[in-house]
Amino acid sequence: MTVDLSPEQRLFRDTTREFLAGTVPVEKVRALADSAAGFERAWWRRAARLGWTAPMADERSGGGSIPGNPTTDLTLVAEQLGAACAPGPFVTVSAALSGLTCFPDHCGDVIGAVVAGEALISWALYEPGRGLDVLARGGSAADVPLTGTIAAPHAGGYRLTGVKDRVEAADQADLFLVTALGPAGTVQLLVPADTPGVTVSPGWTLDLVRRTGRVSFDEVLLPESAVVHSGAAAVAAVRRQLHTAAVLTAAESVGATGRAMEATVGWLRDRYTFGRPLASYQALKHRMADNKTWLEAARATTYAAAKLVDAGDPGADEAVSVAKSYVGAKTPVIVQDCVQLHGGIGVTWEHDLHLYLRRVTYGRALYGTPEEHRRHITDLIDRAA
Repeated sequence: MTVDLSPEQRLFRDTTREFLAGTVPVEKVRALADSAAGFERAWWRRAARLGWTAPMADERSGGGSIPGNPTTDLTLVAEQLGAACAPGPFVTVSAALSGLTCFPDHCGDVIGAVVAGEALISWALYEPGRGLDVLARGGSAADVPLTGTIAAPHAGGYRLTGVKDRVEAADQADLFLVTALGPAGTVQLLVPADTPGVTVSPGWTLDLVRRTGRVSFDEVLLPESAVVHSGAAAVAAVRRQLHTAAVLTAAESVGATGRAMEATVGWLRDRYTFGRPLASYQALKHRMADNKTWLEAARATTYAAAKLVDAGDPGADEAVSVAKSYVGAKTPVIVQDCVQLHGGIGVTWEHDLHLYLRRVTYGRALYGTPEEHRRHITDLIDRAA
């Protein structure tokens, strides 16, 4: 698939690729696997200056998207991040910014600091023992079905109680955008990580350089100004944030799968057996042809979803779930086949294929599994019937 990009977008993509190749080659990624954070804050600030955090923000906050398609711009970056198996809190920061930028007057200082890379924000959505319930929302349009995190009125502000898990870069975050239940329905609050009562327990993921954590809110007292949005506005913001996170996660998986495919094609051409290159065997050609077809379909659905999100199209909700479910189902299968085509060397620690397999497997589970998104698609069809 050829994605129609503007000259500015091509420059953005190519600059991102060069930056990643120069700063986090695969040797650096392997070295970061043993670090506590999985990435370096100084490196993230350089990435922010490159424009990774800018598309979702307006010019007053130091951001902006020249073509006016911020989700597509971010998708270009995400695909390159996946191809490099690069570290960093790109997805969660982008998702949080997509919610904050609805209120630039209220959150201007925070947005500016995040865009500059000086502050790191993470979206706290998931709750222990629960899937992505926001996809299963039914009934009232003013509520997201989360029950474990409560923002109760207290002394002119709020008292926040509950636990969030699978929070990306939790131990590095300066701020959390917390989705909770308030007295009038869904509410989202900005919570500084150093607020008394906030406890972060670092975790790990299958991906060598991606970290999540568990964040506990033990009667955390917050002012009224901590509320970013509530009620129907909060539900709309959560939906927008989920669209951003799901599309970018899918794009990362597409990038990682594309790089694994490139390595496998090179291997099949170079590796000889019975006096012939592996690439000459028809059965293997058929397997790679299938994989290539699936990969192009994954890329097409991802960029189509990004385009609809940028356009504010009513079909974006379904398109995002189509992309995330298809990419989540197909990319692990493709990379697993790449491992098999490499033979014994493909399952060694020294070979890089497992880095890509880790990235797509992690991406499959985050921000909606294929099963969750397929269920959401059937719900949308039922509602339209």
